[in-house]
Amino acid sequence: LHSTSRRQRQMCIRDRRTGMFGSGAHQSSLRLMSQKFASMDELFEALSHSAFRSKFRLSYADRTYAETRNDELLKKHAKEILHDRIGSANPKNDGKQTPYKGHPIFTAQHATGCCCRGCLYKWHGIDKGRELTEEELNTLSDVILEWIHRDLQKPTPKKRVRKGETLDLFDQD
Repeated sequence: LHSTSRRQRQMCIRDRRTGMFGSGAHQSSLRLMSQKFASMDELFEALSHSAFRSKFRLSYADRTYAETRNDELLKKHAKEILHDRIGSANPKNDGKQTPYKGHPIFTAQHATGCCCRGCLYKWHGIDKGRELTEEELNTLSDVILEWIHRDLQKPTPKKRVRKGETLDLFDQD
């Protein structure tokens, strides 16, 4: 077995935009997806093998919200939430700042490893201790939006009936 350091692996990666090798490649948007995964399909395949990440599904309310909003609005929300919650170099309450429910973006953040800076580093190779660039925010928003689209393609989960609630007889969901 031969082992290489992270720096040695970085030096072997070529930035497709500039054609340069080395740490200059670290900042391109292609580098963002390719540091660990060459495509979104590869990222989603890896996420599907994580017991924690693969258990996330949009709730009935989140599905309804996502289905009644256009992609432009969802991407805008994703970008704003990412910027406000994990965009700074040292986010407040890092690791605990993203709720598990309440908005489809929150669920998608956990499902895609975009919930805290530690997960961003683990799943996307984005270093801690620096602000996220506009390019990174756009790419991560695209990842979140793609996860929402993929989850909406799955069968709709049954609506949960809480104690004291009644179902409409004609509501088949």
